[in-house]
Amino acid sequence: MRLHKYATDGYDAVGAFTGVTGADRTRLILMLFDGLLDSLAGARGHIEHGNLAAKGRALGRASQIVLGLRGALDFEQGGELARNLDELYGYVTRRLLQAHAGDDVAAIDEVRGLMAEIRGAWATLPGLGGAPAAAVAH
Repeated sequence: MRLHKYATDGYDAVGAFTGVTGADRTRLILMLFDGLLDSLAGARGHIEHGNLAAKGRALGRASQIVLGLRGALDFEQGGELARNLDELYGYVTRRLLQAHAGDDVAAIDEVRGLMAEIRGAWATLPGLGGAPAAAVAH
């Protein structure tokens, strides 16, 4: 299952493989977003405290999770939504690079806001029958 491989790869980046293998698809996506948001919060804190090595690790984990989310998109079934998410994830990846290069807290805050909004949409789904889920591989 392509989603499971990419998603577990991304979630493994935050060291939380436990619980992922049995998770349903919606829960797995929510776990990825939670890990992403946690990594972004950590990166922000590390910038504020001048811990650049830890900032780099946190942004690296965040980038891996975004790549996992992006890699799990199903363009055949997801259509325009999958293409839009692909563009958003590409933009987020570029902003994460800018945040890393310039210790840019504003870029991290922007990405956190965008990803929190997407996570919120996923949280409203009872399962994968809704529109956002169609963009993800089955």
